[in-house]
Amino acid sequence: MEAHERRALIEQRVLSDGEAEFKALALEFDVSEMTIRRDLELLEERGSVRRVTGGVIAAHGTAVEPGFNSRALMGAREKINIAAAAVAHLNHGETVVLDSGSTALAVARAIVGKGLGLTVITPSILVALELHDEPNTTILVTGGRVRPGELSLVGAESIEAFKRYNCDVYVMGVSGVDGKRGLSDYSNEEGAVKRAAIEACDRVIVVADASKLGRVHLTNVAGPGEVDLLVTDGAVDHPALVGLRAAGVQIEAVPAL
Repeated sequence: MEAHERRALIEQRVLSDGEAEFKALALEFDVSEMTIRRDLELLEERGSVRRVTGGVIAAHGTAVEPGFNSRALMGAREKINIAAAAVAHLNHGETVVLDSGSTALAVARAIVGKGLGLTVITPSILVALELHDEPNTTILVTGGRVRPGELSLVGAESIEAFKRYNCDVYVMGVSGVDGKRGLSDYSNEEGAVKRAAIEACDRVIVVADASKLGRVHLTNVAGPGEVDLLVTDGAVDHPALVGLRAAGVQIEAVPAL
């Protein structure tokens, strides 16, 4: 197969499915990952795709969210590293709001076995299932409508739940982190729940891998001044991090894997 034919097929696949992994494309087209990366560099220059950690997504704009499973696979090791660093900032016996999403799920897995004795409030069915057997841990689920694919809880019931609680810390995952625009997400419904959680908490820890930096999506979640700490594997001199640091956000850059 000629290179231009392969690139056309890759482009068609990504635009159709919304995302793809480097490894899967390399296996499908029987070429090296390096070759796939070069192909995707050219496609990114055309503006049809966008590379992220571990793979590529379709460049549809700010409102199309990749599926949960693909997000969980992309940058999985980086998310584990970020999660471990974030958990180090949680104190024994705190009331913690733990977000929905693939990075928040990694944080839940990092909590297991730490003996922190937390009360965890979450809009994520997956997070609740991950922690339901953790000793001395109380799990409260917000309620609301189940969002298909994400297994997150959204809507008025989820938003109202946070008005009943006074919480110590919110560990939040987001889809976009920008030095000027702040934090953003694909979904209006998810964004509304995140804003309610911010209001309920004394401090906000954002967990975001490098692929989220410099991205702005449809729904505004929070301005830079509403975040206390960002844990990321992004480069310390990334413009998004420079902007957040200037706004007073503490940045913890974990080593890239």
